[in-house]
Amino acid sequence: MVIITAFCFADFLPALWWIDVVRGFDGELKKCFTTLDVFLSKVVEEHKAKMRAGGESDESKKDFVGIMLQLMQSEMVDYHFSSENLKGIVLDMFVAGTDTTATGLEWTMTELMRNSSVMKKVQEEVRKTVGNKAKIEMEDIRKMQYMNCVIKESLRLHPPLPLLVPREAIGDVEIEGYYIPSKTRVFVNAWKIHRDPNIWERPNEFIPERFMTNSIDYKGQDFEFIPFGSGRRICPGMSFGIASFEYALANLLYWFDWKLPNGCELDVEEENGLTVGKKIPLQLNPISRTFD
Repeated sequence: MVIITAFCFADFLPALWWIDVVRGFDGELKKCFTTLDVFLSKVVEEHKAKMRAGGESDESKKDFVGIMLQLMQSEMVDYHFSSENLKGIVLDMFVAGTDTTATGLEWTMTELMRNSSVMKKVQEEVRKTVGNKAKIEMEDIRKMQYMNCVIKESLRLHPPLPLLVPREAIGDVEIEGYYIPSKTRVFVNAWKIHRDPNIWERPNEFIPERFMTNSIDYKGQDFEFIPFGSGRRICPGMSFGIASFEYALANLLYWFDWKLPNGCELDVEEENGLTVGKKIPLQLNPISRTFD
């Protein structure tokens, strides 16, 4: 992750690609992806061997790679992909999905610890919805409207990718008096949009209730709130990421109460990388919930 999240001249100034080669970054990046490719190839081959031996016949025990391999062999799927495609999908899930979800959870728990009334309200909703069940179901999560607002507000203040995925102008265009030549690489500053005082009331405050009174969603149709981007380049893993986010947060709030370790203070300083995480990692002590 250190190599992947490091600054790359070619990403921002393509004409200076040679600097990355001279400073050795290009070679380190290729070495990193070669290592990842070898690892992913091993995982895929191990799953193929299990399938040939009949060891993955139990549908309930198949993991993500096993299901994708089954789809590769299925005649009911119109689109057929190769092992290289599969490795690319797994890499996206591993590098992008895992890191962004973990970062989002860390920021959400940070904001909840800073806002005790919000923490109390969302925990009450989660625990009332689930009751005394031994496991939280996705059906329960769909009923947690306030928790959904908490997640939206966290993504508004702390979008996983503040500049989204780069775009490139396919032709000369003028926007609001700015001339943008063809082939220009364009970055959308979602962080700035999400904190624009002309759009949001008290933009720097954590107020989940603002989403209770409107239909703004993160699916790319409301351009004042685009944590996953919009249009054809919207994050393809958005649904998976949100489902993982919701399920993990619901479990953290249902099973535990939380407090800061003695002598620790909450810090909200950011650190840039593939995602913008906390400079000082969040440390909390879990307190197991007691059931009546």
